[in-house]
Amino acid sequence: KLDPSAAKMDEGPRFPLCRPEVLEKLFADAGLKGVEVRPIDVSTRFTSFDDYWQPFLGGQGPAPAYAMSLDETVRADLRDRIREHLPTAVDGSISLIARAWAARATVAK
Repeated sequence: KLDPSAAKMDEGPRFPLCRPEVLEKLFADAGLKGVEVRPIDVSTRFTSFDDYWQPFLGGQGPAPAYAMSLDETVRADLRDRIREHLPTAVDGSISLIARAWAARATVAK
């Protein structure tokens, strides 16, 4: 909402391989059999919003690199908007789920 041009950096469209149906098709198209794709979910807990936000300030990875490309005022607006939308517990902690996709298959004989 702050920067409509940032949509082109959305990791979903940029990395379609990170969707289960695409990953399964890729394995099947390679001739592999019995393809199974499943999520690996890891609970992540941040002690506070600052704990969550700190990695963005390092500039490593797509989202942090984008955040650090903004001037301080816009970055502060981004930080505040993100803070408004995170599920924050009474103690200030934030619990999220990190997901990766795993795939396995067999080589056709």
